[in-house]
Amino acid sequence: MDKIRILLAEDHKVVREGTRRLLESQEDFEVVGEASDGVEAVDLAKKCKPEIIIMDVSMPRLNGIEATRQIKALYPNMAILVLTGYDNDEYVFALLEAGAAGYLLKESSGEELIDAIRQVMTGEPVLHPKIMKKVLNRLRSPSEDLPVQSLGEVLSDREKEVLRLAAKGMSNMEIADSLTLSVRTVQTHLRSIFNKLGVGSRSEAIVYGLKKGWLTLEELP
Repeated sequence: MDKIRILLAEDHKVVREGTRRLLESQEDFEVVGEASDGVEAVDLAKKCKPEIIIMDVSMPRLNGIEATRQIKALYPNMAILVLTGYDNDEYVFALLEAGAAGYLLKESSGEELIDAIRQVMTGEPVLHPKIMKKVLNRLRSPSEDLPVQSLGEVLSDREKEVLRLAAKGMSNMEIADSLTLSVRTVQTHLRSIFNKLGVGSRSEAIVYGLKKGWLTLEELP
């Protein structure tokens, strides 16, 4: 069985060790490295090539926002799940802009963290829809640095349908039911969308679509 390769970036050793024990209790998880600060997180991302990074926000030398930004610039398809004690809008916005695939509070249960990792790896959303809408409202203006292309030039008709339903906050199962597809097929479409857009998560794909004007806030929950 292929295991999900995970890198932990957390400056508190006790929290990091506890998280590692929790994740390694899962047969399909493998912790491939631990970083105690943002600089080390970037270095280990290069060395270990994890599939997903569990990233704290407040860390020495380089904070989680800038570490996320640097890692996503190097590895667009590497997913980053933020696990932090901060819940204000400014952090959520900055992290999503930097390319984070999801956002959890440290008050979350171990089961919620485990579920979030699996959700991110299958293209499921991790941000609460209400939080996402509030944050994405600040991203509705098209970005000038993205190449001018229509949605039809980039994605197939089916991929456009999947992206629009994903933007509504629908789960993979709900999208599958709506389009009369299997969940695996929906996951395949999402992965194709991520690859074509150069992103690593559903959240990033939606942000990209909003910036390009392909999606509107009315399509969000």
